[in-house]
Amino acid sequence: MARRKLALIGAGNIGGELAAQAARLELGDVYLFDIPDKVGVAQGKSLDLEQNGSILGYDVRVIGTSNWEDLVGTDVAIVTAGVPRKPGMTRDDLLGINLKIVRSIAENLKVQCPDAFIIVVSNPLDAMVHEMKKATGFPGAKVVGMAGILDSARFQLFLAREAGVAVKDVRAMVLGGHGDAMVPVLSYCTINGIPVRQLITQDRLEAIIARTRNSGAEVVKLMGSSAYYAPASAAVQMARSYLYDEKRLLPCAAYLNGEYGFHDIYMGVPVVIGASGVEKVVIIELDATEKAMLQQSGAAVRELIEASARL
Repeated sequence: MARRKLALIGAGNIGGELAAQAARLELGDVYLFDIPDKVGVAQGKSLDLEQNGSILGYDVRVIGTSNWEDLVGTDVAIVTAGVPRKPGMTRDDLLGINLKIVRSIAENLKVQCPDAFIIVVSNPLDAMVHEMKKATGFPGAKVVGMAGILDSARFQLFLAREAGVAVKDVRAMVLGGHGDAMVPVLSYCTINGIPVRQLITQDRLEAIIARTRNSGAEVVKLMGSSAYYAPASAAVQMARSYLYDEKRLLPCAAYLNGEYGFHDIYMGVPVVIGASGVEKVVIIELDATEKAMLQQSGAAVRELIEASARL
């Protein structure tokens, strides 16, 4: 059997961390791709990671390239390319710039990697993953966005710190668009099976929700660029579930065509990822408040998609 092949489109902070994690887990040979002007960065990081494998004991090839033909036969492509957020920028500010980049990537993936499972990380996420599907013509099951795992992880951390418990005992679910309109679903948040509302007061929960929604901007303000450790870990979790047919139930930006009342739109919802890609969109019951918030989030995503269509 041929070795698996991962293409990481964009050799910046997230791309480098993705390559490091994928290599350590030996998910497959890693191709770190960037434009010709930045190919030296991709090649330098790749060489560094291969040398690191001699120390840590992982055995995969890590190759830096700017040649699309090197990506033929890719099993999973993770797209991080685009201009990162800067202090004061919203995800919407990135739309016009990153839209052109994603369209170009999509055209090349369509030709060189027609069988790949595509995970989009570039922001604004919901618009970028929608554009990726549209430009490639790939089925919705093979194009997905990384957002919900990251948002849920942030929510879980803040809940754990507030409750004074181990973060691994917290289970949280965040739905909707990736941004200010995300929907933390409190009715599905538990700490080792105990509903979170029994352990944290409502006013503190509201403060934690607000911090979760603004967590990406908080990181940008602190270090001057977007987060990359946690986003990379989230995308690797999705890739691994696909490559190993783990059938993990994960919150991801998935293509909806009727589910939750939305059509032709990408939204954060719980899905099962296996060898066929997004194998199932899981429908969960929401209370009236959560339904209303999800509708508002969907409207915000729809505005982004309509804005993309005009550009």
